[in-house]
Amino acid sequence: MDMTTLAQIGYLVSAILFVFGLKRLGSPATARGGNQLASLAMLVAIVSTIVEYGILDWRTVALGMVVGGLIGAVLARTVKMTAMPELVGLFNGMGGGASAVVATAEFYSLLGGSGVMPEGAMSVDVGLTIFLATLIGSVTFSGSFVAFGKLNGMVPGRPLTFPLQKTVSGLLFLGLIGIIGWQLSGAATSAPYLAVTGIALLLGILLVVPIGGADMPVVISLLNSYSGLAASAAGFVIGNPILIIAGALVGASGLILTNLMCKAMNRSLANVAFGAFGTDSTAAKKLAAGERPVRDVDAEQAALVLAYAQSVIVVPGYGLAVAQSQHELRKVADLLGERGVDVRYAIHPVAGRMPGHMNVLLAEADVPYDRLFDLDEINGEFASTDVVLIVGANDVVNPAARDPESVIAGMPILDVDRARQVIVMKRSLSPGFAGIDNDLFYMDKTMMFFGDAKASMSDLVREVREA
Repeated sequence: MDMTTLAQIGYLVSAILFVFGLKRLGSPATARGGNQLASLAMLVAIVSTIVEYGILDWRTVALGMVVGGLIGAVLARTVKMTAMPELVGLFNGMGGGASAVVATAEFYSLLGGSGVMPEGAMSVDVGLTIFLATLIGSVTFSGSFVAFGKLNGMVPGRPLTFPLQKTVSGLLFLGLIGIIGWQLSGAATSAPYLAVTGIALLLGILLVVPIGGADMPVVISLLNSYSGLAASAAGFVIGNPILIIAGALVGASGLILTNLMCKAMNRSLANVAFGAFGTDSTAAKKLAAGERPVRDVDAEQAALVLAYAQSVIVVPGYGLAVAQSQHELRKVADLLGERGVDVRYAIHPVAGRMPGHMNVLLAEADVPYDRLFDLDEINGEFASTDVVLIVGANDVVNPAARDPESVIAGMPILDVDRARQVIVMKRSLSPGFAGIDNDLFYMDKTMMFFGDAKASMSDLVREVREA
C-alpha cells in the first residue's frame, strides 16, 4: 500500500470520527467524549497529511505534539470559566487567520517571483476559493479579536457606532467584490490581493464593534461558523478533503447554533448584526439607583425558605461564573436533596457569554446531567414550584419580555415569576446586558439576597446545614 492510499484511508477515518464526535457534543452527558473523538480525528488528519506529502519527519511531529499538548494543558488548567468565552473567541480568530495564511501562501506560490500571475497559472475556481478563504478568514480573524476585547473589557461592551457606519461597511463589501471580480477576470497581482486582505480585516472590525454585549453569545457562535467556512475554503485551495469536511461541519453546526441562539432571543440575525443592542452605561447607572423598594433577606432567611420547600429550581447566570460559586451551589443542592427537596436546574440558551456556558460551568461542579433542563422542558414547571433560586441571572428572567413596548419584547424567558417564591442572589439591582430594569426584583414574592455569589453561597451552605 502506497503512502497516498494510506493517507486517504486516514482521511476517511478522521471524517468518521469528526461526525461521531460532533454528534456526541449535542449532549452534556457525552460532550467530553465527543471532544476527545474530535481531537483524535484532528490528530489522524494531521498525521495523514504528513504521510501523504512527507512534509516533516516524525521527530518534528512528536516535538510539535508535546509542545502543543503542554500549551493546551496549561490553558485548560489556568483559564477560568469566566474567561472561556474569550478563549473561544481567540480560537475562532486563530482558525480564521490560519485559513487566510494558507490561502495567501497558495496565492504567492502561484504568483511566483514576478509580482504578476502568469497566464493560466490560476483558474477561476482556484482563484475564487483563494479569495473566499482570504476574505472569510480575515473577517473572522479581526472580528474575533474585537469580540475578545469586548468580552474581557479591553473594548467597551456597548455598541460602538458612527454616522453612516452601515453605508461604509456596505461600500467596503461592494469594493471587495469588485476587486475580486477584477482579479479573477485577468492577470492577478500582489497589490490588489493585499488590498482585499486589508479591507476584509477592516470589515471584520466594523461588523463586530456595533454589536453590544447582550449579543456576544450569538457573535461567538457566528464567528465560529465563519472560521469553519474559511477552513473549508482553504481545504479547496490546497485540495485537502478532510479540511473541506471538517470546515463544512464546523460551518454548518455554527450556523445552526447561531439560528437557535437568535430564536432564543426572538431576534433575527440581521437585527443582531445591525441592531446595536446592548448595555447603555448611562441608563444602567440610572436604573441601578434602586428607587423602588425591594425585599431584602440574609443567608439564614433564604436557607429557611429553601430547606422547607418541596421543590426548588435553580437558574444560573453569568454572575455564577464570575463568582466561581458553582461548587458551593452544588453543596447547597446536595444538602437540600438530603432533606427530600426536589432540586432541578433551568438553563436558558443564552445564559452566560457563550452557547452552553452554564452547562459547562455546572458540569465542572459534577452536577448530574439529568438535573439540567432547557427552557422548553422546564418552563411549564415553574407554576407548581415552591422556590426558584436565581444565581447571577438577569435578562433571561425579566418579565419585561412580555411587554410589547420593551426592548426585549418577545424574547423567550424562564417564567420564574410564576413560582410561589423567588430568591435572587445578586450583587446589586444593576441591569443586565440589555440595560433595562428587571421588574422581577420588585415583586412581593421576590427576595433579594445581595452580595458576592461565592461568599453568599458559602453562607447559604452553612445555614441550610443548620436549618
